[in-house]
Amino acid sequence: MSDSDSFIEEVTEEVRRDRLFLMFRRYGWIAIAAIVLIVAGAAWNEYSKAQKRAAAESLGDGIIAALAANDPAERAIALSEVETDSAGGEAVVNLLIAAAEVNSGETAGAVARLNQIATNGDLPEIFRQIASFKALTMQTDSMPAAERRVQFEALAQPGAPLRLLAEEQLALIDVTEDEVDAAVVRLQAILDDAEVTSDLQQRVSQLMVALGATPQVPSRIQG
Repeated sequence: MSDSDSFIEEVTEEVRRDRLFLMFRRYGWIAIAAIVLIVAGAAWNEYSKAQKRAAAESLGDGIIAALAANDPAERAIALSEVETDSAGGEAVVNLLIAAAEVNSGETAGAVARLNQIATNGDLPEIFRQIASFKALTMQTDSMPAAERRVQFEALAQPGAPLRLLAEEQLALIDVTEDEVDAAVVRLQAILDDAEVTSDLQQRVSQLMVALGATPQVPSRIQG
């Protein structure tokens, strides 16, 4: 019986090997293809990361070199020559160009550039809101207060990234329209907000004192 069992086991093992070999011949290419795809995918992922990193470094180097120019007009020209490969990178460069244009007295050009960013639907909301906010603050003397109020109110909606800064600007509009009580209420609401920064808290407090009001700074800020 032992010899018979041994013979059966050998035959069974041989059949298993034959089946395994047959399955490998039939389906082995799938495993090989899967391995190749995994390796290729990992290589492409690393290549893409390296390309993005190189592009970011190139953009940063170009911006730093352009900002080295002392004259604002020359700085704006140098920034306009910086090459970008993404909408976000282009928006950052254009924001810097607008700042240089303001410093060189080209306010109208800066406002037009910022408005282009603000209306570009391909950009993230934060870029559009920053551009809109900056453009509005540059038009204090050229845009009616009522129109600026409407646009700042849009930026002050709950959840908006610049809402407290927009509220500060709305308070300033209140002051220019002799609505001092409304301005004080708005300023105190900024102080009460959990997201108020220390710089904004200081500006708001100083403005309230200048208006003859006493800022009620929450204990969480005082501490």
